[in-house]
Amino acid sequence: MTDRALRILIATDTFAPDVNGAAKFTTRLAARLTRRGHEVHVVASSLGRGRHGTRVEEHDGQRFTVHRLRSILYPGHEWLRFAEPWRMYSNAASLLDALRPDVVHFQSHLVLGRAFSTEANKRGIRVVGTNHLMFENVMDHSNLPRAIHGTAVDIAWRDAASVFGRCDVVTTPTRRSADYLEQKTGLTGVHAISCGLPGDEYSPNPERQRGRIVFVGRVTSEKRLETLVRAVARLPQDLDWHLDIVGGGDQIDELGALARELSAADRVTLTGFVSDEELRDRLRHAEVFAMPSTAELQSIATMEAMATGLPVVAADAMALPHLVRDGENGWLHRPDDPQDLAEKLERILRLSDEEYAVFQAHSLQMVAPHDIETTITAYERLYRGEDIVDPDTRVELHD
Repeated sequence: MTDRALRILIATDTFAPDVNGAAKFTTRLAARLTRRGHEVHVVASSLGRGRHGTRVEEHDGQRFTVHRLRSILYPGHEWLRFAEPWRMYSNAASLLDALRPDVVHFQSHLVLGRAFSTEANKRGIRVVGTNHLMFENVMDHSNLPRAIHGTAVDIAWRDAASVFGRCDVVTTPTRRSADYLEQKTGLTGVHAISCGLPGDEYSPNPERQRGRIVFVGRVTSEKRLETLVRAVARLPQDLDWHLDIVGGGDQIDELGALARELSAADRVTLTGFVSDEELRDRLRHAEVFAMPSTAELQSIATMEAMATGLPVVAADAMALPHLVRDGENGWLHRPDDPQDLAEKLERILRLSDEEYAVFQAHSLQMVAPHDIETTITAYERLYRGEDIVDPDTRVELHD
């Protein structure tokens, strides 16, 4: 296989400045591919009315072309926009004819992935599809009656199977999420490739930050943050704990009210949206990271915490057991069980300094194989049509 630079088109329904795992991964992917000398074109939704068009944008220190398509705001949602569905096939056809990319890599099959995979197939262009979505995770934002959520999820997975079936290669961030995707769609051969992490952007704090618990992510129902607030309210007072919930979302007011109801308002801070710099600072000033979500396909936020040297307490669900080993770098708690979560947090907060240092070291060891350069190399090879062995992220821990 030649190592010539590729022309890569990345189609995504969510992209910077959106704040979520898929957008963060896609932004890093485009920037790192550009840094390696490839010609990258990102196709994404416009940021609002009248803000469509093609521009060179700078993200993560790299400049590449972004084609912003006319978009609509999803009903009842503060920021989620989708490219206008009635234009998506014509937009895909015209861009593919103009750019003639070597490969199309879509990050969501809902709108743009659907259109670009269809039009790429007609033109014999290689298609790579990545799934970042669990439909069970988004039903609360679907505007559908709860009574039909189960039926809607089944229909959605059948639809996903038809779109991903057009791909030459399908990927998702972890082996567990790959197995889940295969189970739900009937696909086979799904690759597990970590979203990766630029580890050099994170560093442990040499001083232990006692009592500071932190969560980073979207403040929405699927993250199960009510469980976390109820858990910390059960912690013994002598621990002098404080919880920082870092991120924006539609549950901020609700969680603030819950903290007041539980007489914990003075110990719970809801920051709202913060910059990447402040996010890293909040991690460095924490003692333990909490992730109560039950529907993480990988959890970039948890990996960021581990790269900062934090022990982790996380729900024993979906991909989180890939990142947390009981008694080694943290603890897994029973999903939606605030008492069990509180007990596991207390275990971390009561560790001796020597024990805590071991947990820190294990988090750093476990996140090391998720280096983003390994991820970029894997995708380069898939783009070129090479067979790959999925990167191995398993780690044998040592003290």
